[in-house]
Amino acid sequence: MAEITAPKGHVHPISRVIDDLVKVFADQGFSVASGPEIEDEFHNFDALNVPKDHPARDMQDTFWIADVPKLLRTHTSNVQIRYMKDEGHKPPLKIVVPGKVFRNETTDRTHEVQFHQMEGLCVGEGISMAHLKHALLSFAKALWGDSTKIQLRPSYFPFVEPGIELAASCFACGGKGCSTCKGSGWVEILGAGMVHPNVLNAVGINPRLYTGFAFGMGVDRIAMMKYGIDDIRVLYSGDLRVVNQF
Repeated sequence: MAEITAPKGHVHPISRVIDDLVKVFADQGFSVASGPEIEDEFHNFDALNVPKDHPARDMQDTFWIADVPKLLRTHTSNVQIRYMKDEGHKPPLKIVVPGKVFRNETTDRTHEVQFHQMEGLCVGEGISMAHLKHALLSFAKALWGDSTKIQLRPSYFPFVEPGIELAASCFACGGKGCSTCKGSGWVEILGAGMVHPNVLNAVGINPRLYTGFAFGMGVDRIAMMKYGIDDIRVLYSGDLRVVNQF
């Protein structure tokens, strides 16, 4: 009888990027954590120092579940709250959280109602912005090569203070300027900062004894940059011609 050979499957590009990112941060001592995609307001907003009148809470951004005080998480930051509140997790701690998130917004070439993020959190004694810079520089070099440079730009996020955005020298042109970086030589990668004392207080960690940093990045965005995909909707099309390339 002739042997029947089944076609081989392919790893989705988002899964490949998640595996790559997890390895990069595992090499820095981070472990992987996970949490629920259906969340309550406390873990998704309140404990993360998001103001009651912040527009992210409105229907235009958040999928609220009718008749129950639940929502589809808008970021993976809910997991850092659950992780730090767990009695079995005391500082020092270092975690990354890859997972799916949801936003109630118009779908277009760069936006989708569901996408993937990776959250990072480090809390301990004496953790400073210098530790954050080292972690992000090591991440950028591991992903795009030793010649990669980074910029830390001031920014605002409710759950960190101070907050920054990370830009990396363009991997496509080496910082000379091209269509990928819109001629600037830099590509925005992620948001980060030092964990806000209000967040530590919300999970029962004394901010006078411990400090920490956190960061969050769009996995889909990195996959699009890495594989030259110009429409995020392609990643969720279910078209096997997409995954069969990988």
